[in-house]
Amino acid sequence: MARLFFRRGQGSEAAPDAARELARKAREILGVGEETTLSITEIACGDPACGGAETVVLVMRPGRKTEAAKVLRPLASVTDEDLQEALATLANPAS
Repeated sequence: MARLFFRRGQGSEAAPDAARELARKAREILGVGEETTLSITEIACGDPACGGAETVVLVMRPGRKTEAAKVLRPLASVTDEDLQEALATLANPAS
């Protein structure tokens, strides 16, 4: 299950589709199924490097603590490479 949250503002029309696509890609990268909940959220970012918004991916696997990965870009501009890099430390299910 992917839970998708969005802030209102520019690009909010495309945000659900972009988040669903990121969730699909994150599942592939992490090798997880529907028993794992993913939350893709775009939030305001105070760091000038992220351009005003950052994307947070929460991974909630059964029996494990929630893990988080951040991409310092707005949700709609996250690339496959950004997502791969952000999730690299979470990809090992035994860790």
